[in-house]
Parts: sequence; structure tokens; C-alpha cells
Amino acid sequence: MYIVMGIVEAVMIKGVAARRLYEEARKRGMGLEEYVLELVVRDLDPKGRAGEYIKVAQELLEEAGEELKRGNNRQAAEKIWGAAALAVKAFAFWREGKRLASHGELWEYSLIVARELGGWVRESWFAAVSMHTCFYEGWCRKEHIEEALKAVRKLVERVAGELK
Repeated sequence: MYIVMGIVEAVMIKGVAARRLYEEARKRGMGLEEYVLELVVRDLDPKGRAGEYIKVAQELLEEAGEELKRGNNRQAAEKIWGAAALAVKAFAFWREGKRLASHGELWEYSLIVARELGGWVRESWFAAVSMHTCFYEGWCRKEHIEEALKAVRKLVERVAGELK
């Protein structure tokens, strides 16, 4: 779902195209929203990409809160993970014009973000990674997700502040 000029739009992609998008996203360790965003912003300059990434990260956190209210823990968890990954990617684009393309690069760059913004970033990152695991394994409880949501929200908002 997206909003254009105040109008909420939904796009339904079915069949082969939907399967292909999903498979490509998973192959890259991304959520579907993150992968589609990657396709949409690939021609923007690094600062423009950073701005778009952080906007989507903020939207994902809002959606995570909604999913949590509905009791959909796994979807909430995956959206929290996606928001954190996009925040780190946004910081890398904003700071160095660097594209992060793997989980390994995200882990490495999370340390750079922590050095620049503070050690608390590592805790936010660990919370986000645990949410990624929660999506696949389903072990976490509502309380885990609520705490991770707070930690990742702090990360996303701090990175958004840096981009301004």
C-alpha cells in the first residue's frame, strides 16, 4: 500500500512476477518492501537514496506497530528488521555513497554507525537481528517485539536526524 497525493493505493502482483520478486528478495536477504524499494531508487544519487530508505524505514516501524496490535508477531518482527537494515543502509549512502548489499556488509557497517552515533546502536542492531530470526522461527513474544520496536525506532529516528 502506498499514498500518492493523499490517495491510498494498493498494488497486487500475482503469479510469476510475484514469485520472482519474493525469490529475489529472499536471495538477497531482504524483505519484499526493501527489495522493491531497492529497484525503485537505484537511479537516485546517494543522498536521495538515503532519504528514501529512511522514509520507508519509518513507514515499516508504523506498520510493525499495527501488525503487533493485530497479533501478527512474525510480520511485526520482519518489519522491525527491515527498518533497521534500511537505517544502516541509509547511513552508508548518506555518509559515503556506499551501497550495502549483504547481511555481512550490514553487520560491518552497523559498527561504523555505532562508532559515530554511540554504543547503543549495537544494542538496537542486536534487537533488530533477533527480530529477523523471530520472523523465521516464531519464538519471540509480544514483549520481545515491543522492546525491539523501541530500540529500532531510536536508531531510525537518530539516522533520520543525521540525514537532515
